[in-house]
Amino acid sequence: MKLGYGFKSRSHRVVQDSSVVEVPEVEVEIDELKHSSSNCCWGNMPQELLREVLVRIEASESDWPSRRSVVSCGGVCRSWREIMKEVVRTPEVSGKLTFPISVKQPGPREPLIQCFIKRNQSTQTYHLYLNLTQALADNGKFLLAARKFRRPTCTDYNISLHAGDMSKGSSTYVGRLRSNFLGTKFIIYDGLPPHAGAKMMKRFSTSFVGSRQVSPRIPAGNYPVAHISYELNVLGSRGPRRMNCTMDAIPASAIEPGGVAPTQTDFPLSNVDSLPSLPFFRSKSSRLENFLSLPSTDQRRGPLVLKNKAPRWHEQLQCWCLNFHGRVTVASVKNFQLVASAENGQPGPEHEKVILQFGKVGKDVFTMDYRYPLSAFQAFAICLSSYDTKIACE
Repeated sequence: MKLGYGFKSRSHRVVQDSSVVEVPEVEVEIDELKHSSSNCCWGNMPQELLREVLVRIEASESDWPSRRSVVSCGGVCRSWREIMKEVVRTPEVSGKLTFPISVKQPGPREPLIQCFIKRNQSTQTYHLYLNLTQALADNGKFLLAARKFRRPTCTDYNISLHAGDMSKGSSTYVGRLRSNFLGTKFIIYDGLPPHAGAKMMKRFSTSFVGSRQVSPRIPAGNYPVAHISYELNVLGSRGPRRMNCTMDAIPASAIEPGGVAPTQTDFPLSNVDSLPSLPFFRSKSSRLENFLSLPSTDQRRGPLVLKNKAPRWHEQLQCWCLNFHGRVTVASVKNFQLVASAENGQPGPEHEKVILQFGKVGKDVFTMDYRYPLSAFQAFAICLSSYDTKIACE
């Protein structure tokens, strides 16, 4: 079965309830995305047969670019979309990034998801890709894009699902990173509330994700989800940067066995045909609980705090070193590894695990590997802070 954006499917034998059922040859055009299941012939298929077909497709297409068949199935009609949303598991469970919402969901607990960032200094843009092979920087699967905007007192990085439109007023806007004047403190803002009861910054209360508010029940704007700080270098001595990341939206207990981090499950944005160039689908949602899942925050432990892993001094090389397991090849002050801080509890094995690592492999190519409880969006924003000039740190 070969599927695509105007995909064809040859006759396929499916075992269902101890019998063999013939699925006839069909051709589905992308225009059917505009129709509801009641007007779509695919929506009238027996649910048991439909689910069996879609489960087998999802199981057989494990990697990109073949995994776009799974996305195409989700865009056929409403009934297909609902089944695919149930079949496709979150990155935490599957280790796969499939739909756009995957970049806002925590990665797997093991292993690290391997990505890389390409920087274009002339346009001040940064593109995040998912590694498709073991190469340090292959062609990759596009995930997110960011553009740098300099202000008189700060620097903004707008983050978008679309490489060609990174404005705050775009429907593809997912969040931003803002720095102070010295480039030593940053705030990560999410375009959607990361959890129930999240407070939007009053300063940006009139900002919308698109030209109009996407849902009367879900306020669009800028919700602070993390604070990043780089330690000031008051003595003027050169050395590795020291950084701390307070993940306001993630409880400290998330890194412990059985711990849970907030997981968005849907984008309550415009319908799918508003973004024909994106190789994903998105569906409407009018209720907050349809796309947010949050455990009760452990007020005693507070938010998760990440700190950079201290490097060791290598006498022979005369430089500071960290073990990136071959994922970083060029020495740079921007390179770092983040681990959970033990400030809020007793140190344990979970505090030794690298949650995010970022490093240079070429002039404008950097690797970015992350795991639970960070999402690709949060990891990307943290790495963007490393690019910014830090007057008081170095």
